[in-house]
This record gives sequence, C-alpha cells and structure tokens, in this order.
Amino acid sequence: MRTMLLAATALALATPAMAQDYAWQPDEPINIIVPWAAGGSTDSVTRVLAGELEAALGQTVVIVNQPGAAGSVGTTNAWEAPHDGLTWAAGAAVDLGSYQVLGMLDVPASDWALYLHIANVAVVGVNPEAGWDSFDDLLAAMQEHPGEVTVATAGVTSGGHNAMQAIALAAEVDYRHVTYDGGNPAVLATVAGETQVTTQLASEQAEMIRAGRIIPLAVLAAAPLELEGYGEIPAITDWLPDIQVANNYFGIWVPADAPAEVIETMNQVWQDVMPGNQAMRDYSANRGAFYDPHYGDAAQDAARPMIEQNTWMLFESGQAPNNPEDYGIAHP
Repeated sequence: MRTMLLAATALALATPAMAQDYAWQPDEPINIIVPWAAGGSTDSVTRVLAGELEAALGQTVVIVNQPGAAGSVGTTNAWEAPHDGLTWAAGAAVDLGSYQVLGMLDVPASDWALYLHIANVAVVGVNPEAGWDSFDDLLAAMQEHPGEVTVATAGVTSGGHNAMQAIALAAEVDYRHVTYDGGNPAVLATVAGETQVTTQLASEQAEMIRAGRIIPLAVLAAAPLELEGYGEIPAITDWLPDIQVANNYFGIWVPADAPAEVIETMNQVWQDVMPGNQAMRDYSANRGAFYDPHYGDAAQDAARPMIEQNTWMLFESGQAPNNPEDYGIAHP
C-alpha cells in the first residue's frame, strides 16, 4: 500500500496541474483583445492559444478584434478595463515598449505581466510581377527610385514596419510606406499588386509564399529561415551585415496589478502546460516562427532587445516624438 501511495504521489508531482488545481478558477469568460484585424499573425496565433487556455483553465476564452492606431486602441481598452484578470491584450511585446515614445499609451511594458509564446521573424516578400528575383534587385530599385517602391505593412510599430525601417536605415534607402489595418490585409495588398513589397511576418506570408504568389527575398534574421513546404529563405545579413535584428516576441498580457491568484495561475500554466504544447509547436513550424515561451522576469528580458532597438530607431528617424531615454529605455 505504501509503495502505491508513493507512486501516486510521484505521478501527481510529475503531472501538470489541471484546471481545478489552479489558484485562479475564473467563473466568467476571459476576453483577449487582439488589437489588429482578423487573419493577421496576432489574430491567428492567439486563436490557437485560446483553445489551449480553455483546456487548461476550464473556461471560455473570447477573442475580440479591435484594430486601430498601430494596435494602441485595443491595448488601451485592455488597460482601461477592470484589472480583474478577465481582460487581456495580445500582440508583439515590442508594441508595448513603443507606445510611450510614440505618445499613444503612457504605460511601460514593465507594468504588464507578459506571457510570451512565439518569436516571429519578418520576411521581405515581393509580388512576382515586380520583377525582382533577389534582394540585390530590390535594393537596386530602391536606390534608383528613392521613395517610389511601395511597401505594405500593418502600420507604424508593426513587425513589418520595424523590419522595413531597419532595412532603410542600414541600406540608406527610402521607400513609400502604405499602411493597412493588419498583417493579413498588408500581405493581400502585395499579392493583389496594390503594393510591390511587404515586410510583414513569415507567419502572415507563409501560405502565399508556398502558393507562389509572393517571392521571399530575405528574412530579417542573422540565419536563414527554413519554411515548411517551401525551403530556405536567406538571411538579410547576407546583404546588410550590420543591420540590427532581434527576436520579435508575441504573447498575451494583463496589467501586472491583476489579482495575485491570476498571475500565479498563469505562471503555472506557462511553466507546466506551454513548454510542451503540441498545438503551439505545430503552428510555429507551419508559420516559420520560433516557439519559445517565457513569463515573469524572463519574458521582460526576452522582449527588451527588440523594444530598445525599435524605440530608438523610431526616435532617431523622427517618427517618434518622445525620447526613449526619458522612459528608461537604454540605447542598443
């Protein structure tokens, strides 16, 4: 009998906690505000995540799309809702660190509890009719026709805009920025020929790349990207060795002053459930993203390099009115 009890105890310790074991047992649906249009990278990955959270917490998770102002509208609404743990925001962590310097939301990333899951990378994708078969061709076109090459992104501070700004600074080129309400509309605009280029995330371009409707010229990373069903996309550093690249982490977040049992429970979910989550791993492999969940101080540390890179790039290029130094953001 004693052996059986010991075995049962060991099994319990080795098994992730079930919903009824968590300190927080929500008795109402949880709302996650996606501050971008449906179909984009934030929307699609958050819908996968929502199913996994429902299984872990035993409660319905509702996705609410509220696009506008580079994601700041929906994020502001999440902040202004009661800090009871029932309203979250989703997106790229770099956005949270950029809103202050952009004058959009005066709340630093450190005031949120971050729960990161995937790191997305941007891809330079072009319409096949544009006639560019390599990144060399695109650079030559931008140099020959300053400010004329059209680039579709999900707006200022989006992953696509961050990527194109980094390229423009490193290559000393200009472009014409065309903004949309989300990553998916920006990608579709390039497919339709409304724009020539998109620098949105691999997760948003993957299906169109596999279908041959977008040609990927480079990935904004220091190493090539192997996209399932397509093959290898070369690293941007092959052309621009000094360009600044950092992981663009996505996740969900709640005000850090939410009830302690909410934070404790979500920490436990990220510790026990998320690392081996097959649905999230499958999504990452299919969309050309890296699965790398973090929470707590580790999440803040993981998000910081991209926040530093982006905020200073926005400020030094004249696109942000506020100095990152005033908000304690170190220069990269």
